[in-house]
Amino acid sequence: MALHFSPAEFARRRSALQLAMAEQGLDGLLLFQQESMYWLTGYDTFGFCFFQCLVVTADGRAALLTRSADLRQAQHTSNIADIRVWKDGRNADPARDLKALAADLGLAGKRLGVEYEAYGLVAANGKKLEAAFDGFATLTDASNIVTRLRAVKSSEELVYVRKAAELADAADRAALDLIRAGADEGDILAAQHNAIFAGGGDYPGNEFIIGSGVDALLCRYKAGRRRLAANDQITLELAGAYRHYHVAAMRTVVVGEPRPQHLSYHRAAREALLACQEALRPGRTAGDVFAAHARVFDAHGLAGHRLNACGYSLGAKFTPSWMDWPMFYEDNDWVLVPGMVMFAHMILMDSDSETAMCLGRTYLVTENGAEALNLPDLDLQLR
Repeated sequence: MALHFSPAEFARRRSALQLAMAEQGLDGLLLFQQESMYWLTGYDTFGFCFFQCLVVTADGRAALLTRSADLRQAQHTSNIADIRVWKDGRNADPARDLKALAADLGLAGKRLGVEYEAYGLVAANGKKLEAAFDGFATLTDASNIVTRLRAVKSSEELVYVRKAAELADAADRAALDLIRAGADEGDILAAQHNAIFAGGGDYPGNEFIIGSGVDALLCRYKAGRRRLAANDQITLELAGAYRHYHVAAMRTVVVGEPRPQHLSYHRAAREALLACQEALRPGRTAGDVFAAHARVFDAHGLAGHRLNACGYSLGAKFTPSWMDWPMFYEDNDWVLVPGMVMFAHMILMDSDSETAMCLGRTYLVTENGAEALNLPDLDLQLR
C-alpha cells in the first residue's frame, strides 16, 4: 500500500476521532470529505466527484462505499479493509447501498453524524441520503468533527508541510527569475509548476492566481495570458503541495517604475502582515488575527481597498480549493493552538487607480508564537 504515514500515526488519528465522536454522542460517522478520508485512512483519489462515503463506527471500524473505478485506488492507497462498490447503472442508487452498508455495521436506529459540508456530497445526493435513511437512523450535522482534528498537524505531517514550504519558495524564485518587461504570463506560470513537480510535489488544490495589468487586482484565476508591459504589475498566489499538504505564498511584483501607491501600499501590507504574525499565538483567536490586519490597513486609510478576510488554515486538501478552516475574519472565535498551519494574506485592490498590492506567507503556530515557513524576504520586488 502507498501509505504516507506510520501505523502509529493512523492509530492516533482514529483514537482521536473516536473520542470526538463519543463527546458528541455519535454511534457512527458518514464521511464525505475527501480530506477526512485521506487523513483517517490514507485514501487518495479525486473520485469524490461521484458518490462515495467512508463509514466509521464508534468502536473504530471503517468501511468505504465507492465506485468500481476507485476500488483499486482504495486498495492501493489506504488501510481500509472493507471496501464495497456501488454499481453504475441507469437505476443506481448509492444512498440505498450506503444504508445497506450501515445496516451491516449495526447502525440501524443509531445516531449518525454526517459531513454535509463536503464537496463530495452535492445537494442532490444529500437529499437522496436523507430519503434513504429516513426511519432507519437519526442523522445530524457533524461537518466539522474531522476538520477540527485535521487543523492541528502532527510531527509526521509537519515533515510534509516543511517540504511544501521548500517547493513554494522554489516556485516563487522561478517566477521572479522570469518576471520582466515582455515576459509571457504563461512562461511564468509554467516555471512555477515545473519547480514544484520537479521537486516531487503534487497538483495544488486549486489553480494558481496569476494576473498582470488590471488583472493584478483579481483574487482568482482566469483564462487568458498576456505579456508584461514596460511598466506593469503582476500578482501571484501559489502553493507548494507535497503529499497534498499546502504552503502558500502571495505577492505583487512591479515591473518598471513603481507608482507611489505601490510603495505606500507595500509598506502598509508588510506592516499588516507582521501585525498578523504577532497575533498568531496560542490562545489568541482567528478573529484576533483579522483584527490586527484590519487595524493596520484602516490606520493607513485603506479600509476601502482591503478584503473582509485575510487568510486561512492550510493542510492536506483536494480540489476545488486549498483553503481550509479556520479562516481569518471578523469575530471568528476559533482558538489558535500549537501545530496549526496558517496562511496570512494582505490584499489591497485599489480599483480607482487600478493598483494592486498583495503580500502573504504561511506560518506554523508554535508554543512561542508564529514561525514563518516560507517567503523569507518581504521586500517589494521590482523588475
